[in-house]
Amino acid sequence: MAGLWAGNLALVATGRRGRSPTKQLMQSGALWTLKHVPHCSRQCLIVSRTLSSVRHTPDEKTFDKILIANRGEIACRVIKTCKKMGIKTVAIHSDVDASSVHVKMADEAVCVGPAPTSKSYLNMDAIIDAIRRTRAQAVHPGYGFLSENKEFARCLAAEDVTFIGPDTHAIQAMGDKIESKLLAKKAKVNTIPGFDGVVKDADEAVRIAREIGYPVMIKASAGGGGKGMRIAWDDEETRDGFRFSSQEAASSFGDDRLLIEKFIDNPRHIEIQVLGDKHGNALWLNERECSIQRRNQKVVEEAPSIFLDPETRRAMGEQAVALAKAVNYSSAGTVEFLVDSKKNFYFLEMNTRLQVEHPVTECITGLDLVQEMIRVAKGYPLRHRQADIPINGWAVECRVYAEVRVDSGIQPGSDISIYYDPMISKLITYGCDRTEALKRMEDALDNYVIRGVTHNIALLREVIINSHFVKGDFSTKFLSEVYPDGFKGHTLTKSERNQLLAIASSLFVASQLRAQHFQGHSRVPVMKPSVAKWELSIKLHDEEHAVVTSHSGSAFSVEVDGSKLNVTSTWNLALPLLSVNIDGIQRTVQCLSREAGGNMSIQFLGTVYKVHVLTKLAAELNKFMLEKVAEDTSSTLCSPMPGVVVAVSVKPGDMVAEGQEICVIEAMKMQNSMTAGKTGKVKSVHCKAGDTVGEGDLLVALE
Repeated sequence: MAGLWAGNLALVATGRRGRSPTKQLMQSGALWTLKHVPHCSRQCLIVSRTLSSVRHTPDEKTFDKILIANRGEIACRVIKTCKKMGIKTVAIHSDVDASSVHVKMADEAVCVGPAPTSKSYLNMDAIIDAIRRTRAQAVHPGYGFLSENKEFARCLAAEDVTFIGPDTHAIQAMGDKIESKLLAKKAKVNTIPGFDGVVKDADEAVRIAREIGYPVMIKASAGGGGKGMRIAWDDEETRDGFRFSSQEAASSFGDDRLLIEKFIDNPRHIEIQVLGDKHGNALWLNERECSIQRRNQKVVEEAPSIFLDPETRRAMGEQAVALAKAVNYSSAGTVEFLVDSKKNFYFLEMNTRLQVEHPVTECITGLDLVQEMIRVAKGYPLRHRQADIPINGWAVECRVYAEVRVDSGIQPGSDISIYYDPMISKLITYGCDRTEALKRMEDALDNYVIRGVTHNIALLREVIINSHFVKGDFSTKFLSEVYPDGFKGHTLTKSERNQLLAIASSLFVASQLRAQHFQGHSRVPVMKPSVAKWELSIKLHDEEHAVVTSHSGSAFSVEVDGSKLNVTSTWNLALPLLSVNIDGIQRTVQCLSREAGGNMSIQFLGTVYKVHVLTKLAAELNKFMLEKVAEDTSSTLCSPMPGVVVAVSVKPGDMVAEGQEICVIEAMKMQNSMTAGKTGKVKSVHCKAGDTVGEGDLLVALE
């Protein structure tokens, strides 16, 4: 078990509903209060609330009780608005989610089955039974799971229970990418060239791809969220893409139908938030820029887009509303577009649900989208006109993901299960303009403490400070272009390296000074108490650096590689965060681990660095220590992550070539092909289809 400190940290913007920002941020564990917010930010905060749906009218009757057919962050989000509106809530959960935050927040909770989604959160019979038992009048589906399932909406209608979302016609029409594309063409919405039918098999996929011309995008007809999507550049990739996409689609959506369309190289992914009611009214609530993606899943989103001009924004918004009206859309929804470098835009898909990234729209418009969805579902007309929808300030959202290990979660002691999406939380910052919003995000990421789970904080921080991103010069290929060999962490400049070495040496000396006293009694120190300077050797990235450190109270003077740095801090080594001043530059660091042998793990500028700090004498003696020989693992294939084995392609005695697929593991709803590290004969197979495996578990051994 491990924990997350600071939870869903969100500077300024997310503190605006129902509680003061100061109270909200302090309760979430952030190091920020309203006194740190510049005057202009307070004004933006006030302006963004002028239209805000927090203006709930008690006389406006909606529902007495709502069941949330979802889990995690989005379930918590819906519950918060329901509490504000005086609506009781029912949470559903799988057996492994019994202690989750959303379960604790709700007024009632019902277990709907075991961990696999097909037996719990996709189990319509169990959810309907929970509705009957709790007498819920309406269901909010959140996003994912059953949120775009027309059969679920029909089942609710049969039970006389309101589905908080669009009607079944809109779900079916827009949920099917093939039908939605045809409808978009009819509504005069720009569309991507491609095959408008269902692809039957891999051979047909290859034929269609050749006709369209490579590269092509293979994607699930009923999909979304990056699941069941593959880019193919040749026939072989098309066959593999058809196989994996159809399997992922069947697993995630219960529908393995695929379509193929031309892949637009170097596009931007920009989406329009729409809101419609049952009286024929529809609005577009500006755009969200979602181009920073990893494996077709959004990583950083912002509103508005730095790329769009008012004319393009209006054209995209009007086409999105035209499509919504074409299917009598009545709820919150999102029309996604691909936009090329010349601002030509093409319809991608429509998501008939609330999006993960909806908070950035709420920040710049002041609307509570969940509240609007509930009002519309009850039959009330929209309260605003198109001219009333503003763009006030700028908002940025970073998705914090678990990356391989999945044994911790949303609050200390929680679990992030292999059965569900790996997103830990969403981090949202708001400012008067983009520069301020990004600066707040940088500070927020530095102040975000997560323990026990590998995460993507370092990547998020690098993205938002990247010069191309800051200038707005990016596309959906940003990550693959900037990090062609994968993200390896922040690359330190010489100045930053010296700052890190100065911090490490100061931490080492501070810990040695603290160790000299225990409950008022002196202890035998590693260094003489009267020593004026500490001569240290610090190893970083296999390079050793001679460092000399002296101190006066909480201030340290550090000489490293010909530079002299002055370092001050409280040096409270028990705190998860340490604010350090280095020659007037304020840095927030995290000392993740500190061992008696001098090994330290320090999170600095978002990236975790391993340093080895020794006294000069200890470093000289350490040269005589034998180094541990690295184990040869080329003959074994171990699982790199927890997951479920989907298929095993070999048996004992088979000959395999280097790079040949050995098995397929599904983790976090994504399928991963495991390949042989060398050519050889299979000695033993330690897994079979359907097995649940942990990180590091042996799958296959070669002779």
